[in-house]
Amino acid sequence: MQVTTQIVEIDCRAVRQELVNYMEGDLPPSLRAAVHQHLHACARCHALYDGSNNIALLLGGKNVFRLPQGFSQRLYDRLLAHAR
Repeated sequence: MQVTTQIVEIDCRAVRQELVNYMEGDLPPSLRAAVHQHLHACARCHALYDGSNNIALLLGGKNVFRLPQGFSQRLYDRLLAHAR
């Protein structure tokens, strides 16, 4: 028996709502196919997907490094001085 998957239409708002589920593989086949097709056709949603995927890789990756002690405060101080 052959199972066919019908691709449904999906808009940008729906893609944004389902993006995490798409990335985690938690969508039914028809919705996953629709999101996949939309991401290949819509540059804005594709950029959002790429950015979200990069963040997930950075936060969940083994290549996380520690910043030097006081880095955050020095950065904040410089940004504050520059803003003035």
